[in-house]
Amino acid sequence: MSEEIKNTETVSKNFIEIEIDKDLASKRFDHVQTRFPPEPNGYLHIGHAKSIILNNDIAKEYNGKFNLRFDDTNPTKEKEEFVNSIIEDVKWLGGEFEDRLFFASNYFEEMYEKAVLLIKKGKAFVCDLSADEIREYRGDFKTPGKESPYRNRTVEENLKLFEDMKNGMFEDGSHVLRAKIDMASPNINMRDPVIYRVARMTHHNTGDKWCIYPMYDFAHPIEDAIEGITHSLCTLEFEDHRPLYDWVVRECEYRNPPRQIEFAKLYLTNVVTGKRYIKKLVEDKIVDGWDDPRLVSIAALRRRGYTPESIRNFVKLAGVSKADSSIESAMLEYCIREDLKLKKPRIMAILDPIKLIIDNYPENQSEICTMPNNLENPELGEREIEFGRELYIERDDFMEVPPKKYFRLFPGNEVRLMGAYFVTCTSVEKDENGNIIAVHATYDPETKSGSGFNARKVKGTIHWVNAKTALNVEVRLYENIVDEEKGKLDENGNLNLNPNSLTVLKNCYVESCLKDAKAYDSFQFVRNGFFCVDAKDSRPDALVFNRIVSLKSSFKLVKND
Repeated sequence: MSEEIKNTETVSKNFIEIEIDKDLASKRFDHVQTRFPPEPNGYLHIGHAKSIILNNDIAKEYNGKFNLRFDDTNPTKEKEEFVNSIIEDVKWLGGEFEDRLFFASNYFEEMYEKAVLLIKKGKAFVCDLSADEIREYRGDFKTPGKESPYRNRTVEENLKLFEDMKNGMFEDGSHVLRAKIDMASPNINMRDPVIYRVARMTHHNTGDKWCIYPMYDFAHPIEDAIEGITHSLCTLEFEDHRPLYDWVVRECEYRNPPRQIEFAKLYLTNVVTGKRYIKKLVEDKIVDGWDDPRLVSIAALRRRGYTPESIRNFVKLAGVSKADSSIESAMLEYCIREDLKLKKPRIMAILDPIKLIIDNYPENQSEICTMPNNLENPELGEREIEFGRELYIERDDFMEVPPKKYFRLFPGNEVRLMGAYFVTCTSVEKDENGNIIAVHATYDPETKSGSGFNARKVKGTIHWVNAKTALNVEVRLYENIVDEEKGKLDENGNLNLNPNSLTVLKNCYVESCLKDAKAYDSFQFVRNGFFCVDAKDSRPDALVFNRIVSLKSSFKLVKND
């Protein structure tokens, strides 16, 4: 085997890349331009991340361009808040749209002109049927549609009526403009679809300029054509809409029209992504907003502590296919663990504290212990921790009457305090109700970590913080917001909510080195998982930490050689 062949890496391409290669080879297109076209009617979620990353990376791979464009054709559900959140999310995930930020509403004039063109060509007509009548006339998969009695209006009459629609002469819902295609088509989307409707709505971008608005299936292909999009990458539910997409760009006489290619959505098991459900959770104050860390909106994942790298890796592992499938949410957790484990310092934090008093340690004295920030990554260096007479340890690191093979602290047992000394439990303090409020111990001054002491071994090591210098913080632990055992929905279609989805722990203690921690800073808390400073509720004088993910996982990535 030649050295050249040996050093050549085989690059596996997905079906979209293969189709793009064909288009470039056949000269159908001489460049690649993609877009991500969200509707600003809610926050983006993990499923949208796949489309953002796919469209952006395809453009980058082929030295092309990537557009962020808002499909803002339905102002009843759109808000400036959603526009701003989407821009932030796309940037955070690495979307490189620079000066290519567009709004469908900026094209309303051209869309109107194209609708007039269709009327003049005899390809569109104004229809007076009600929405229910249009639905009835359309038929179904077994029954062909029936033509509207208004289908054969003259071009002149349609032009006048459409102008009257534009000028506010008709009530909302009383008149629509429909494409004239084929009421007998086996594809119901081609049965004279509505392309404009009368709707008096204030638009977040155009205000009250328009009282007619284009329908998505008419607007979307025109937007792509105006921007010079070559490949309109969308999810599988738009496959049946592709003939209409192609009809619009052809009949509107766009040169070099874009090509639509569909791919499978990214479905995650037992998570809530539907905007209707999330909106209800927000309105009912079950969550504290679209960015509540129990959700899988991109803003929620960011607030919880997920990184762009972890989401990009998750999308990469999920792959690009033509078949819908569901992915375990454990795979997303696997990706964030893999991303953080070598990047973040390991900090001692006590979530359920009990005081440990070392009786033979001098009062009003302290010393410095040096600890590595990450045993698996020496490049993260070391930190200094103050050790003293009174410490906090985890309550479950002590048992007065332990079971067999319990190697942590109990009366008469010796353990190592991580990075510090061996201590032996001597007694406990209890309140009037018999609850343990403090554990007493003695330490062996010869056993300090790093001193080379090896005269005896202990089986247990526990972590601690200095009671005098530790920071008092709030910690939030999360579980799935839906009950995984019952399933996402009950028999009435309502969410099966998990009552334990959020646990708030007050009076937790962390090392003093976190005093300057800022929003989104993340750390591994020894034995407790990865945690992130909450961006909404945390303050410099009252830090709040969200648990991103626990340390243990049942998910295993199987790699094929």
